[in-house]
Amino acid sequence: QVQLVESGGGLVQAGGSLSLSCAASGRTFSRYAMAWFRRAPRKEREFVAAISSVLEDTYYADSVKGRFAISRDNAKNTVYLQMNSLKPEDTAVYYCAADRGDGSVSPVMSYAYVYWGQGTQVTVTS
Repeated sequence: QVQLVESGGGLVQAGGSLSLSCAASGRTFSRYAMAWFRRAPRKEREFVAAISSVLEDTYYADSVKGRFAISRDNAKNTVYLQMNSLKPEDTAVYYCAADRGDGSVSPVMSYAYVYWGQGTQVTVTS
């Protein structure tokens, strides 16, 4: 079982930056692919970024590519999402997620993720 707790959300003006963190429980954090998803009001949840477990390959949604960066610190059991050049359309609740830890599903597949945090609100004003 993995427990995830996000932090770092808030209110920012368009063009600004925010950094999200997700702290995970457990001693085998390095085994898990990690991802960030978001859900905007009246929209479906969407994939934002992912980072694999071993090689730390990164993957991004086209809408955030070049603006967001995902990283992880296995010693701290934490995954990060650095968000730059924020736009009003980035406004959403951001969720951290972890996969099964066995590498059975590609990190870019939403159904790979079985553990979820409670979410943190990001609001970007124009």
